[in-house]
Amino acid sequence: MQYNMRVIEIKNQEQARKELPKIKCDPGGAAIMSNKAVYKTIKVENVLSKASLILKQTFLSKGGEASVSRGAADFSDQYTDVLLSGSLKHFKQCIPQLKVQPWGLKKLAEELEAVIAASENFPQRTYKLGQHRLSITPEKTLVMGILNFTPDSFSDGGKFNNIDAALKHAEQMIKEGADIIDIGAESTRPYGSEKISAEEELDRLMPVLEKVLTISSVPVSIDTYKGSVAREALKAGAHMINDIWGLQFDPEMAKVVAEYNVPVVIMHNQEGTAYQRDIMSHILEFLRYSIEIGEAAGISADNFIVDPGIGFGKSPSDNLVVLARLDELTSLGCPVLLGTSRKRFIGDILNALPSERVEGTGATVALGITKGANIVRVHDVQAIARITRITDAIINAKYQ
Repeated sequence: MQYNMRVIEIKNQEQARKELPKIKCDPGGAAIMSNKAVYKTIKVENVLSKASLILKQTFLSKGGEASVSRGAADFSDQYTDVLLSGSLKHFKQCIPQLKVQPWGLKKLAEELEAVIAASENFPQRTYKLGQHRLSITPEKTLVMGILNFTPDSFSDGGKFNNIDAALKHAEQMIKEGADIIDIGAESTRPYGSEKISAEEELDRLMPVLEKVLTISSVPVSIDTYKGSVAREALKAGAHMINDIWGLQFDPEMAKVVAEYNVPVVIMHNQEGTAYQRDIMSHILEFLRYSIEIGEAAGISADNFIVDPGIGFGKSPSDNLVVLARLDELTSLGCPVLLGTSRKRFIGDILNALPSERVEGTGATVALGITKGANIVRVHDVQAIARITRITDAIINAKYQ
């Protein structure tokens, strides 16, 4: 072929600014073109049909595209979803005009701005957690090592359910590259776990937590959905909370997290696996509600970390869909935690026992990082830490 053509992917302005000089584009031209080189398609749900027509006309007038339902055009549908497509320049031109329009378009424009900002800016965070410093940066995916202090863990069968074994395992995970240790004293596996009281959970948790805190050179997270457990753990010196119900199970949880001003992982969860609509739409709506609960309680926006809840309230095929579309979560503007380690859907695909799922876990981790995961929660720390280092190196080399 004479021209050696290829399709390249430019996701944001920073990448455009690195690509344009490669063709020796004039610096002034590159500054202008960086807006035009980034193309986005954004789905907007539940727009009033009469508002959607103004939205569509605004985008068409600037050279962008907008798709609405057939029912929106003849007003047989009161509401419609909208697909907006265009360069970053088109969006930036349309947003000011939409802000002066009626029927909810001002709020829509503000949310468009927020989603675009989230997609353009990596969610960098630096947390000062006691004597520890934890940084989320584009250069490094963080590894959260799992310490199950339970008799009925699906993955290790209570292998570390005594203090000496738990301490040795925590030390080993840190040596192997864990950036965070996540301690769980109640099995929360989606199938067959037994719920326990807060008192029993604390009886299990506190002795091992106190010991781990004395030897850990990395922050310690507590895997609990109970506010009273979180309070006692944070009072003892724990550094962050990992809530599998995203602040929606116990009303006290958000208040506790706000009081101690710590990072909190908010995970999507539900009873059963039935969904009334698109699963990613449901997950994003759930997590946005969790963020609203947290902000109302006083949690800082920088303290939210989101988790799609792989394996929780999802069928095996649902899990694959969520992994394939994980990048949609970046619209929330929060760091993304991915927890796929040794989970059942991997075993179903590979016909493998939990202890035999490290390769499958590694595949999900590598893919997840390419789609925006910033933290991975895993059992097999050494193997997965090596996978994250290679994946990070490849991603960071892409636009050099």
